[in-house]
Amino acid sequence: MPVPDYQSFMRPLLMAVSDGEVWRVRDLYARLASDFALTETDLAEMLPSGRQATYANRIGWAKTYLLKAGALSSPSRGAVTITGRGRDLLSQRPDSVSTRDLLAFPEFQQFQAGGGTTDSAVAVSPDASDPTLSPEEQLEALSAALDRALVNELQTQIQTVSPQQFERLVVAVLVSMGYGGSVRDAGMAIGKSGDNGIDGLIKQDPLGLDRVYIQAKKWQNPVHSPEIRTFAGSLTYHRASKGVFITTAAFSDGAVKTAAQIGNIILIDGATLARLMIDYGVGVITRETYRVRRVDVEYFEEL
Repeated sequence: MPVPDYQSFMRPLLMAVSDGEVWRVRDLYARLASDFALTETDLAEMLPSGRQATYANRIGWAKTYLLKAGALSSPSRGAVTITGRGRDLLSQRPDSVSTRDLLAFPEFQQFQAGGGTTDSAVAVSPDASDPTLSPEEQLEALSAALDRALVNELQTQIQTVSPQQFERLVVAVLVSMGYGGSVRDAGMAIGKSGDNGIDGLIKQDPLGLDRVYIQAKKWQNPVHSPEIRTFAGSLTYHRASKGVFITTAAFSDGAVKTAAQIGNIILIDGATLARLMIDYGVGVITRETYRVRRVDVEYFEEL
């Protein structure tokens, strides 16, 4: 089954601790994973950032929300137990407990408003975004949406530049990735070749022992297999060990298969070129930086 959203974990979490004992949170992860019959695939699913298992993140947020609502208490670090309010929720909400139910409590309202808490959790109104996602997932989803919009905007912008500007753009991206030495070296190695494209031979290492043949075409239409086969012939002619074919458009399925069969050719389409520009800071600026902080548990262990 898919990993349940964080609200789906709330009532089962209360049920798991309804015996009144003090439970270690790490034991609750295993208990709830078993209760929901999560598979190995489910347990291996990670957040888009790759920093935490999705199920653990969602159980963690369910625990945080229940703590902030006073349904759970934490008598010691990494441990929780149910409260009288938690027992009331179990009896009053026989099917499920949601974030909206927790808004009945003043402490949780204050937490949602962002005041009166020393926790680093992000307060997000349940009506403000997808209620199936934890606050951390909402931030990552928003970041991904902004990233996709930026990729599309960059692709549009790239199509408007002149051939000379496109040449400088390709040089800047390659140098930022560590190829071609300096901008001056790479600029001298790459030259205009007509057909609304550029090509050249650049260094992969500082001594120039390994050479990479570059071809970049500012096209609107997809690149097909014949262009890839011609490019492969150019690698042999220039005695280059590797080739990078860049296009502002896309590659057909046939072109992708041809490159895979040849084996030493890397294809970079318009979307990939835009993402490389983002990753290496070419043609983009950072407007805002937001930090999401967590409690450093090891710090408190060493006090």
